Amino acid sequence: MLTLATDLDALTRFGRALADPIRCRLLLALHEAPAHPSDLAEALGISRTRLSNHLACLRDCGLVVAVPEGRRTRYELADERLGHALEDLRTAVLAVEADKTCVDAAEKHCC
Repeated sequence: MLTLATDLDALTRFGRALADPIRCRLLLALHEAPAHPSDLAEALGISRTRLSNHLACLRDCGLVVAVPEGRRTRYELADERLGHALEDLRTAVLAVEADKTCVDAAEKHCC
C-alpha cells in the first residue's frame, strides 16, 4: 500500500498523462526516439498549438524534458525507466485483457 504522499503524487501524475490518448501517443513516440515538436505534430496529425499544450502537461508531470538544440528544442522522456514502465504497463494490460478467467466478467463489467 502506498503511504507516502510523493508515491501517490507520482502515480497521479503518471495517470493524468495517460488519461489522454494524444499524451499516450506522445509518450510512445518519445519512447521510440527523441523528437522535435514539428515532427511530433506531423506524426500525430495535430496542430502545433495542441501539441504544445500536451507537451506542457507532460513537462509539468515530470515525464518529458525539453532539450535545447541551437534554435530548436528536442523532447525526450525524462528518464529511460519511463519507457520501460510504459512497455510493462502496455503488455500487462494486454495480458489481463487476454485472460478471461473471470466467469462473471460480462455481468459484473469488471474485466
